[in-house]
Formats: sequence, C-alpha cells, structure tokens
Amino acid sequence: MKQLLLVGGGHSHLAVLKSFGDAPAEGVRLTLMSPNRHAYYSGMIPGLIAGHYRSGNCRIDLQPLAARAGARFLQDFAVGMDLAQREVITASGERVAYDFLSLDIGSSAGEPAGAAEHALRVRPVEAFLSDWERLRESARRGEVRRIAVVGGGAAGIEVLLAMQHGLAGAAAEFALFSELPILAGHGARRRIARILGARGVAMHSGRKVVAASKNGLELDGGERFEAQAAVWATGASAPSWIAQSGLATDARGFVAVSDSLQSRSCPEIFAAGDVASVIGEPRPKSGVFAVRQGPVLARNLRLALAGEAPERFRSPSRSLSLISCGDRYAVAAWGGLALEGAWVWRWKDRIDRRFVEQYRFGSSES
Repeated sequence: MKQLLLVGGGHSHLAVLKSFGDAPAEGVRLTLMSPNRHAYYSGMIPGLIAGHYRSGNCRIDLQPLAARAGARFLQDFAVGMDLAQREVITASGERVAYDFLSLDIGSSAGEPAGAAEHALRVRPVEAFLSDWERLRESARRGEVRRIAVVGGGAAGIEVLLAMQHGLAGAAAEFALFSELPILAGHGARRRIARILGARGVAMHSGRKVVAASKNGLELDGGERFEAQAAVWATGASAPSWIAQSGLATDARGFVAVSDSLQSRSCPEIFAAGDVASVIGEPRPKSGVFAVRQGPVLARNLRLALAGEAPERFRSPSRSLSLISCGDRYAVAAWGGLALEGAWVWRWKDRIDRRFVEQYRFGSSES
C-alpha cells in the first residue's frame, strides 16, 4: 500500500482531493494534513471583508471532501521533514510517513521590523479575519482615524477597498504604500488608480516601508507616517522548515520544482501554489495559478504512484484578472485590455461561487 500525503488545504489540493474522490486509486492510502478544517477561497475574501458574503459562502469544509476521497484527515500542521526517512514532522510531534508527498501550504506575508506586533498581515487569512473584526469595531468607535495598507498589488488594493466599504460611515482615512508603481505592469493599473483617487485613498507610490510601530509606519530615509492601524499585504515568505529540511529551494526558500511540479531534488515530492517556485518560469504568487496547477498536480500524482513519467504544467502567458473594488463593482483585465462595471463584479461573483460549490460534499456550509 503506497502512502500519499497531502500537506495543506490550498487551492491545488482541492482539485487533487476531488480527483481521487471521483476516481479512487487502488493500492493508495491518502492522508490530508491541514491546521484548519476549512479552506477559504482567496478570491472571495475581499467580498467577505466588505460584507457581501458570510464566512460559509467563502470556505470549503475539508473533512467531507477528504472523506469522499477516502483520505484520513489530520488536523495539524507541518514543522519539519525527514527526507531520508520520508516523514513529515507535525506540531504535535507526530511523524507521518509517506511514499509520495505533495505540499500546498501557501505562503506568509512578509515580516519587516514590527509587523508581527503592530500590523495586520493578510496571510494566514484566518488570523487576518479575526484581526479585521477587532479593527472594524475600533474604527466604528472612532479609535482608528487612519489605516495604512502596505502593498500596491491586487491583494493590497482589494483589501483596502473592501475595508473602506466595510467601514462606510466611519471617519477613517486610508493610505496605500507601494515600493513599486501601483499594480506595476498590470492592464488595469490606470483604471484602479483612478478609482483609488476618486475614493479618497492617499497613494504613496515608490515609497518603501521598512518598519511598523504602534503609531504608524517608518519609511526608508527615516520619515514616519502616522496611522492607528497598518495592514501588511506585500511580500511572500516560505516556512523556514522547508529549506532546513534540505529540500531544494529557490533563493527565497520556496520549493524549487520543475515544470511537472516535481521537486528538483526529491522526485517523490511535489509542490504547488504559493509554496512552489517553478524554476525557469517565474510567476506571481496568485490563487489563479494555484487553481490552474490543481488538475495537473492531480494527474501527476497518479502517474507517479503508477511509476510513470509526469506531464508538464504549461503556465499561460496571460490570464484573466478580476479586481473587486469594495462595493459591487470590479475591474477585469486580459493582457492590455481592461473593462469595469457592476456587471464585472456579478461575473466575478458567479465564477467565485461556482469554484467553491464544486468542492462541497456533505458540508453544512452555505
């Protein structure tokens, strides 16, 4: 009996579990390890913050999905690997053996000085949502007058506009900081910049934030920016235990994989989503690519279990980007083409709900 261990409940592993539930593999014992029973779909988090969704609309119950695939569900998280023994070490001290291992554990937001103590980090999402509830109540009581968001990519912009909408009526100002031009290289950048300006967001492009403190941000050059709350939505970091295990990584500590999503150093290990770095084909850390990798990962795990060669993951040169704008309004971009409107939000809403619904099996979520 071969042991296939899936670590993490990320978007790619959802597709793997559904595949093995649709067509079970003989002679395989499957285990899913995740610190949380529920997996939030990243595309709906801004809508949850803005108040358009309930938690149950945006998350997938991993337990019934795993059960349908015949998988053991282990609610724990990895803290290390023994590559020689082919074991993953958990926070509770258990050593889980594997013949084949797949990692889809996402990434954490970057952590400059003071961020852990004085900033809300958008990842992991469960902690951020709890912090957001407390921030929202403080802002409504008038204790928070200015909120600074660090990160000029799509994630930072969506979270900022969602918070602004969720705090409608509260006297809170918003500022956006980005070391690079806001949405650099993105087809929607001009439209988004116009929307941010029209909604009174102070944009600080080309400004590097080096630290967060109780009273605001410290900028490169020593300047300080006063704010009662800061949200960190930039940078991505990998768990340190990956590199410490001896597994091949890129320069930032993410799992180095080939175009088959297979480890460059251990062919029995696969990785997908944010935690993986496809060498020679750099892509942004985005849920869009994790979703696209899922079906290929599922097929390649089956091929590896059967002793066959895996297939390539062909990353698209461009993909559809849908950026929500807090209210029921969104901007779509495909390459250099951009469109916007309430109809784009409704389109995005249908896509997001359909994604979540395909993984609901015997769950009470709604």
